[in-house]
Amino acid sequence: MSAILQAVPIRLRPMRETDIDAVIAIENAIYPFPWTEGIMRDCLRVGYCCWLAVQEEQVVGYCIMSIGAGESHLLNICIHRDWQRQGVASQLMKNMLNIARRHGAETCLLEVRPSNIVAIELYEKLGFSQVGLRKAYYPAENGHEDALILAYPLSDYEE
Repeated sequence: MSAILQAVPIRLRPMRETDIDAVIAIENAIYPFPWTEGIMRDCLRVGYCCWLAVQEEQVVGYCIMSIGAGESHLLNICIHRDWQRQGVASQLMKNMLNIARRHGAETCLLEVRPSNIVAIELYEKLGFSQVGLRKAYYPAENGHEDALILAYPLSDYEE
C-alpha cells in the first residue's frame, strides 16, 4: 500500500468550514484526547492558519498554527493513519513554516509529547530543538504527560 500512496500526489490547501467533519474524523481516530469540533471551528473563526493535505478530494492530514507578536505556534498536526510515514506531515510543516515567515514570525514553537517519538524525529529532522518543558501539560491515561517545547528560528528556514 505504501508504494501506491507515495505515487499519488498530495495537494495542500486552506481548511474550510465544510472540511471540519473530515478533520474531526481523523482527529478522533488518531488521538486518545482529541480536539472537539468546537475547537476546530474556533480556530477557523479566529483566523488561525488551518491547512489541509488532500489526495484528490480526501482529507489525509491537517495542520493548525497561530501567528502573532513575531512568533508562530504550531497547535496541531495530524495525519490519517493510512498516510503516516509518507511525507505528508513534512509537506504540511514546510508549508506552515513558509506561511509563518511570510507573516513576519521569527520563531516557530510547538509542544510535543515525549512519548511521540515519530513526531519528535520529524521536528528534529526539520531543525527544531528543545527549548523547554511543560510539566503535566497533556492529559494521559493515568494523569498527565509532560510536553517538550521545541523551537525553530525562522531566520534559518530556507524554502
